[in-house]
Amino acid sequence: MRPRGGSTDSRPAPPHRPFHRPRREAAAVVIPAHETRRANRRARRGRHKGEYDHDDFQRGFDALGRLALDGVVVSARAVDLGTGRALFAVDDSVSMPTASVGTIVLLIEVAARLATDPQENLRLVDRTAADAVTGTGIWQHLQIPSMPIADLAALVGATSDNLATNVLLRRVGLDAVRERAEALGLSRTALLDVVRDERGPDDAPQLSIGSASELTWLLATLANGEIVDAAVSSRVIGWLSLNSDLSMVASAFGLDALSHRQPDHGVLLVNRTGTDTGVRAEVGVLRGPRAGVAYAVITQFDDSSLRYRLAVLDGMRTLGVDLLEYVH
Repeated sequence: MRPRGGSTDSRPAPPHRPFHRPRREAAAVVIPAHETRRANRRARRGRHKGEYDHDDFQRGFDALGRLALDGVVVSARAVDLGTGRALFAVDDSVSMPTASVGTIVLLIEVAARLATDPQENLRLVDRTAADAVTGTGIWQHLQIPSMPIADLAALVGATSDNLATNVLLRRVGLDAVRERAEALGLSRTALLDVVRDERGPDDAPQLSIGSASELTWLLATLANGEIVDAAVSSRVIGWLSLNSDLSMVASAFGLDALSHRQPDHGVLLVNRTGTDTGVRAEVGVLRGPRAGVAYAVITQFDDSSLRYRLAVLDGMRTLGVDLLEYVH
């Protein structure tokens, strides 16, 4: 979606629900290449001190560090889905602009309402001139003037459809979305406004804000079926699994951007991205044969040159390589 646009708040760790197989030990004769590289890195630099063991994510940390030296503001976090253990954290309690990532809370509110009144699933909602907006999404290019609420949610999940987002917000109300965020205990993550082509002095400065800590918790809890209830969580995960933007962290996973709802080489991804001028954000759940992780990476940068933007995307992809190695 492309609108115009302290202290750590501790989040409860996801419940201990190990669903992955234990890590396999290397064979006596053949050692996988990625294990050799990891051992060599450890031998060269020794062990890190501090709360987290960064050895699995050194390349990603180095990449994010280089971005920070170049003036990029970075917030990131990842947790193991099975154990709840924090794998890494970089300024993860800071609220930053997250563009369309904040529409996850909108989808949660929509799913909760559809669960209480199933007839609403097929209720047609008209688009109006007040909803009109350009940018991402396909509904603006279609002739059909009305769509079912459930289909609009699918469009938001698949393409960050700006028009569908605005129509859903008009239907459920921005206040209801804010109340849902508060009920979930989110204090640093919020959907602030509708999508606008231009933001004036009286408008919210951003479409949404979020912290990597809260967003990682939110994705992990959705994956564990514990946002509202299992049915609501599953429905939101289903919508998010349609996402066709694999341009950031997920560019490292080797998946088909248009079709990745089933495991591919043992890898299964559900993610949400946010794009705005000078903002690239991604949150997701990545599962593999050995482990599962929930992650969030948010960046804010000077978007005055293509080279700078590409450097940010490359840094996010490098962290994705580490995530893939951890789960696969």
